[in-house]
Amino acid sequence: MNLHSLKPATGSIKKRKRIARGPGSGHGGTSTRGHKGDKARTGHKLKRNFEGGQMPMQMRLPKRGFNNPNRVEYVPVSLERLQAIADRHGVTMLDINTLVEFGVVGKRERLKVLGPGELSIALNVSAHAISETAKAAIESKGGSFNLVN
Repeated sequence: MNLHSLKPATGSIKKRKRIARGPGSGHGGTSTRGHKGDKARTGHKLKRNFEGGQMPMQMRLPKRGFNNPNRVEYVPVSLERLQAIADRHGVTMLDINTLVEFGVVGKRERLKVLGPGELSIALNVSAHAISETAKAAIESKGGSFNLVN
């Protein structure tokens, strides 16, 4: 065996398709692009999501608003409800853990105390947020509010 007599295996080498080199090449004339039309022209590029003029999928489907990942959702609890809980369970200290225990808020929910209602006793309340009117009402009865993070 000599180096000059080496040849690749039969069928492993194919000749490349030489387009637009005259009728003798078998790929002259329309140069494998068919007859006329947009795809036969130079510079043709089909748009992404183009559906042949039909209304595209992204325009047919309804748009459903914006979901803000930084939004903080609070569970509102009124002073009236806090008073009812304190009366029912006989407590004056209402923090997140006791309210979770009583089923007012979930374990992972954030609590905001709001102003509607009247207090008849001094309550010590711990929550994530509070309105100004609720804070004033709690402090006017001699209670206190603790902000939890």
